[in-house]
Amino acid sequence: MTAPETSMSGTTRLVASLIDASTSAIRANAEALGDLDRAIGDGDHGLNMARGFSAIAEARETIRALPLSSALQEMGKLLVMTVGGASGPLYGSLLLAMGRAAAAPEASLARMLEEGIAAVKKRGRSDRGEKTMLDVLVPVQLAWAQSLADRADTRESLERLKRAAREGLESTRPMLATKGRASYLKERSIGHLDPGACSSSLLVHAACDAFLESTKP
Repeated sequence: MTAPETSMSGTTRLVASLIDASTSAIRANAEALGDLDRAIGDGDHGLNMARGFSAIAEARETIRALPLSSALQEMGKLLVMTVGGASGPLYGSLLLAMGRAAAAPEASLARMLEEGIAAVKKRGRSDRGEKTMLDVLVPVQLAWAQSLADRADTRESLERLKRAAREGLESTRPMLATKGRASYLKERSIGHLDPGACSSSLLVHAACDAFLESTKP
């Protein structure tokens, strides 16, 4: 399955759905994200993410008119500018890199995920297994690759991505944090879900739902 940039009207509908679904997911869960972050961080992850996605929502009409590649990059820039702490640069790097990959002649979601996750790893100097958003994003990337290998249909593939995100989030609970403010807690970070992994899981679910919504007749 290639990147969903088949027509301008289809892209406009997809981008609008992505913005609406992601904004709704973050706003609805901002308090819960803050609670998770208060346990092992600064406590401001929910507030920061809500501010970033509110900025995206305010620019919705401008962003939705852009090609997918440009839309993702514009959303990434807004997150960098409006989300505090480490989350802004990390999510911004993810979307900026995915947007650049989407502009390639042979763009595909696999390539977009590869480039986006590589950018997060580089920016955060981290990898899977360190109690970060990568513990959701890497399993999602692997689930997509497996779906392509299995020739799974779109709906089944998206359900696999959601499942990978949920399982990836839950995998952070027993982990010892080795990156970010949570790493200062050492063993006390064990037993808590990572807030960045939680927001990543929410956004993966939102993106999957947005894609299905945008492809309805």
